[in-house]
Amino acid sequence: MPARSSSGLILTVLLLLGFAGQSAHASITIRVQLSTQTMLVAVDGAAYATWPVSTARRGYRTPTGTYRPYSLQRMHYSKLYDFTPMPYSIFFHGGYAIHGTFEVRNLGRPVSHGCIRLAPERAQSLFELIQAQGPQNTTIEISP
Repeated sequence: MPARSSSGLILTVLLLLGFAGQSAHASITIRVQLSTQTMLVAVDGAAYATWPVSTARRGYRTPTGTYRPYSLQRMHYSKLYDFTPMPYSIFFHGGYAIHGTFEVRNLGRPVSHGCIRLAPERAQSLFELIQAQGPQNTTIEISP
């Protein structure tokens, strides 16, 4: 009978214990405060970024509550609003998403139809962070 290598034995033990194939992923918490039009991002509880956002203007609503991203799309075009480009879309509730906007002059004010808008480079950073760590490890909290 051939001798087992020590690395093979370690792999067998890890498989039996259920550890193989699991990689460590950080937890991401995204907190959007509608009253201040700000987004705070934390990674494993440590502050990562604070950014201005634009949420729903009068007559529209940004849903409040706690969500997980269910779809990430590098480029999405709104079917409701004249195929407006929505770069780095992170969908979290129905048709609502966090996404980049080219109307950066309006960040910090409620001007959207309900989505949460970010500067394009910040939307890209957030999108890539969620992609790397996994949507299942991401929580989006939206409060009044």
